[in-house]
Amino acid sequence: MNPDTVPARARGGPGRTAVPAGVLAAVAAAMAYVGTVDPNEPGHYPVCPLLRLTGVYCPGCGGLRSVHALVHGDVLAALRDNAVAVAGVLGFAVLWSVWMLRAVRGRPLRIDPAPVALWTAGLSLLVFTVVRNLPFGGWLHP
Repeated sequence: MNPDTVPARARGGPGRTAVPAGVLAAVAAAMAYVGTVDPNEPGHYPVCPLLRLTGVYCPGCGGLRSVHALVHGDVLAALRDNAVAVAGVLGFAVLWSVWMLRAVRGRPLRIDPAPVALWTAGLSLLVFTVVRNLPFGGWLHP
């Protein structure tokens, strides 16, 4: 096969890591924006429609405040604002690291979670959402 017709990703080199690097750049830019534009000040971001219409906290409520706290190095405040968002950022970091390592080695990223893992994650998110909206779950409010 002519080397000029083989895509850079198949040959090796920087082409293999371009997509993971681009995703990291986009996420870093979004986190830098949230770190710069404080979500604790009203008027910068839209209000959660579920919270506005029903008064119920969705699983994402407090996520921007949580990311803002993480960017500023305040892990406890981030956990207080939205523990699920902190877990999501940590999960992204782990998944991105595995993705980049596999890309450097020329291997594709394969994500094939077992159904039990998906059901467990969904149920955990549902429990988090319900508990944070009950009277005794006030410590989970953003």
